[in-house]
Amino acid sequence: MEAMEAILTTRAMRRYSDAPVADDLVMQCLEAAQQAPSGGNVQPQQYVVVRSPEVRNALSEIYRKAFDRYERCLPEPVFRSDTDRASYERTRKASQDLARTIGDVPVHVLFLQPIIPWGFRDEEGVVDIGRLDGSVFPAVQNFCIAARSLGLGTAFTTVIRVYQREALEVIGADPDRFEIAAHIPLGYATGNFGRAPRKDVRRSIHLDRYGTRPTLD
Repeated sequence: MEAMEAILTTRAMRRYSDAPVADDLVMQCLEAAQQAPSGGNVQPQQYVVVRSPEVRNALSEIYRKAFDRYERCLPEPVFRSDTDRASYERTRKASQDLARTIGDVPVHVLFLQPIIPWGFRDEEGVVDIGRLDGSVFPAVQNFCIAARSLGLGTAFTTVIRVYQREALEVIGADPDRFEIAAHIPLGYATGNFGRAPRKDVRRSIHLDRYGTRPTLD
């Protein structure tokens, strides 16, 4: 598969079969993750690969509890069209399905980010070099794209952070040393890959100065 096709068709897949995922495929995804851009080449992320049904089920209980709390906080959406409403309802139903079945997905990968001081100060004050998670999320995306190229589905989820301390304890990580940057289910998706609905990129482009737009025709 060509790189652009993998990038453009890597969308959140929320329904999976229970078919096992070979170790070498997981390793290829992790190797891709490790090659992602990293500020100062610090490579701060740690990967926890969960295959054990016992641990997956424990994580799934936390995930469901977190998702239920998150869903109760969602505002009532306003739709510009029936098409937008239908798209939202499909996505929400798929998200609910994932919350219900995530324990059955054969592999979970948790990307851990260390809780460490980041940045510097000098006589002028704070030297802002960006956030540490700016060196973690590229690894997550590389992982997801690599999975897509191998015919595997993923979903970039963070809702488990609602009960992050519990989840970290389940996987044996110190909640005072790490946070969860992402929780990725990995498996053979039962849905169709393809482009996710996105607004026209030209609506987010500015030429030389903010507010100078390219033409949209």
